[in-house]
Amino acid sequence: MSGPAESEARDDATLGVPTAQPETPNHAADCIVVGGGIAGLVAARELVLAGLSVVVLEASDRAGGKLRAHVVDGLTLDAGAESFATRKGTVADLVERLGLGEDIELPDAAGAWLQASDSDAMPLPKAGLLGIPSVPLAADVIRVIGLRAALRAQLDSLMPGVIGSRETTLGGLVRRRMGARVVERLVAPVTMGVHSRHPDSLAVDAVAPGLRAGLKREASLASTVRALRAAAPAGSAVAGIRGGVSRLVTALVSALERFGIEVKYGAAVVAADASGVTLSDSTRLTARAVVVAAPDRGLTQREGTWPDAEESRIALATLVVRSQELDRAPRGTGVLVAEGCSTITAKALTHSSAKWAWLGEKAGEHRHVLRLSYDARRVEKHDEAAFLDQAISDASTLLGTPLSRGDVLGFARTDWVAGTPDRRAADDGVTRLGETVAGTGLAAVVGHAQREARALAARLAGDAAS
Repeated sequence: MSGPAESEARDDATLGVPTAQPETPNHAADCIVVGGGIAGLVAARELVLAGLSVVVLEASDRAGGKLRAHVVDGLTLDAGAESFATRKGTVADLVERLGLGEDIELPDAAGAWLQASDSDAMPLPKAGLLGIPSVPLAADVIRVIGLRAALRAQLDSLMPGVIGSRETTLGGLVRRRMGARVVERLVAPVTMGVHSRHPDSLAVDAVAPGLRAGLKREASLASTVRALRAAAPAGSAVAGIRGGVSRLVTALVSALERFGIEVKYGAAVVAADASGVTLSDSTRLTARAVVVAAPDRGLTQREGTWPDAEESRIALATLVVRSQELDRAPRGTGVLVAEGCSTITAKALTHSSAKWAWLGEKAGEHRHVLRLSYDARRVEKHDEAAFLDQAISDASTLLGTPLSRGDVLGFARTDWVAGTPDRRAADDGVTRLGETVAGTGLAAVVGHAQREARALAARLAGDAAS
C-alpha cells in the first residue's frame, strides 16, 4: 500500500495542485474555508486536488473540532468521535487515501448492553438496525420490551408497506410500524448514545438511508431491516483507527501542508459572504468562493433568514480507572441507557478499552478507559468534582462493578454542541458544511463535504472557462 506522501504526491502531479498561495494582499485564494474541523479539512483537500488555491481559517489554536484528541493519565484518546459508520465506505476510503488503511480496526464483537431500568441490565438485541428489531418476537427483544409490546411490533408484518413510508423521522416511522415501546426502549437508547438525539428528531433518510424505500419493497419494517443487514458489507457497522480517529485530522493537516496549504490558527471570522470574509481585527479577505465549515451563528449576517438551529449540548466524561474486576468486560463494549432510569444521569457508557483492542493493549493490565455521555443541562457546568462523582456513580451502576475515587487514575470533561440539521437552501452563494447541513455522524459530514467541495470546484472551473 502506498503511504500518504506517495498517494498525495501522485494526486499533486496528476492534477497540477498549486504549492504556494497568492501574494495579492486582498485576494487570499480561489477559496476561503472557514473552520479547521473535519468538514473544513476534507473540503480543503478536495478543492486543492481540483487545482484550486485554498486558505483555511481556524479560530482556535488547533485543528480537528469534534475530532480532536486529549491526554488522560498519559493516554492519547479521542475527545470526540471514536468510531465511524462503515456504510458506503465513505470514511474508510478517505482513511485509505491518507495512508491509514492498515490501521482501521473493528470493535470487539461482544456488543453493547442496555440498561432497561434502574436495576435491570441486559445485552442489547443484536439482529437489528439502530435498535429496530429484525425479529420482533425474538427472545432477546421480548426480554427488553415485554411480550405484549413484542406482539404489537409483530403487527408490522401484517401492515401494507405504504403505512409509515411518508414519515420523515426515524421515531415516527418506527412508532407507526412497531409501536411506541419499541421506539422508547430499543431505538431511543441507541440513537441517544450514537447521535445524541431522540429518534423523533432524527431524519430517517439521513441516519438510515434506504429504510423508507425498502419498506415499500419488502412490505414490513422487520423484513426491510433484515434485507439491509444482509446487503451490508461483512463485519461491524462501525470501525475505528488504531491510535484514535483523531489521527484522521493529523493526516489531513499533513496532506494540506505538503500542498503548501497551512491552517491559519487564531483567525476568527466574524462575517462571511460569497466574495470573502471579515476577521475579528476587521481585515477583509476576498476569494472566488467561500466555504463555511464552522457553526453558523450569525456569521453570515443573514438575520431572519437562517435561524439558529436547536442545540443539543453534550458533556463527555472520560475516566481512566484501575480495576481488576473490569478485566472481564462485564457489560461488553458499553451500556446504553433507556428512559426511565431515575438513578442514572448518563445517557450511555462506552468501555473503550474493551471495545478497541489497540486501546486495551495500550492501557495495560487492570487499567481501563471509560467514556460517559451526558445531557450537559443535567450536570453542573462549573463543579468538576461533582461531575466526577456523578460519572463514578453512574459507571459503577452501569458496569455492575463498584468504583471509587481511589480507582480513578485520570479524568477529563469535554463539552460539545450538536446542532439540529437544517437543510433549507441558502441563496447567498456561501457553501455550508458540517452537522447542521449534513446530519450527524462522521460518515455523513465527510461525504457531504466531499460532494459539496467537488461541486464547487466544478462550478468554479465552469466560471473560468466561460
